[in-house]
Amino acid sequence: MVNEREAHFVQSLERGLAVIRAFDAQRPELTLSEVARHCDLTRAAARRFLLTLADLGYVRTDGRLFRLTPRVLELGYAYLSSLSLPEVAAPHLERLVAEVHESSSMSVLDGDDIIYVARVPTARIMTVAINVGTRFPAYATSMGRVLLAALPGPELAAYLARVRLERLAPRTIISAEALRSELERVAAQGWAIVDQELEAGLRSVAAPVRDRAGSTVAAINVSVHASRTTLDGIRRKLVPPLRAAAAAIERDLAVA
Repeated sequence: MVNEREAHFVQSLERGLAVIRAFDAQRPELTLSEVARHCDLTRAAARRFLLTLADLGYVRTDGRLFRLTPRVLELGYAYLSSLSLPEVAAPHLERLVAEVHESSSMSVLDGDDIIYVARVPTARIMTVAINVGTRFPAYATSMGRVLLAALPGPELAAYLARVRLERLAPRTIISAEALRSELERVAAQGWAIVDQELEAGLRSVAAPVRDRAGSTVAAINVSVHASRTTLDGIRRKLVPPLRAAAAAIERDLAVA
């Protein structure tokens, strides 16, 4: 695969970013050997990358274990500060949450995942904390399905051919054909409901946010606990204000 890359491709940059991504919530601290193994690097190469990142302030070490520093947030904030979406969406998400008394978020598609770019929480209803920058597989989330449903046909076909559909909860769709059918339904109706597919007890509904050219650039959702709201209740009580919030964001984006 390497020899198919463009002449400008800098492999050392790719490997340095891979070292940063090796750390996550499940692996907040790693040894040199663990980083080398996870990134498919030699120990010598992993050591050079880690020490360079430490010199730049992105990694710290006690001599054996390495962990990221808060400075890595600058990389994400650089993206968010160049993106008008979160700033434009924030007041509308706040009004939506005040109206429905449930948490609301905005995400964009990043590869095969969604990444949260704005969030207004109420009570925590998931076992995993959600913050700006949190990622989830697109196929198992309402926002992800809205974003996937908006992909051009060839891009969606490529996604369905490569994605590994894992059972994250008892109700998770793990058939590519079933997912395709669901995405066709989402595209036709203009919104998506996911019923306890990402996590048992969690239901969410999402709507697309389009730019002035009509392209879907983000999705917003409302998430609820299954014990509090039925699927019919979501359709009747949450879909209308959710879509109204999306339309309001779109109007602001058109003049931003």
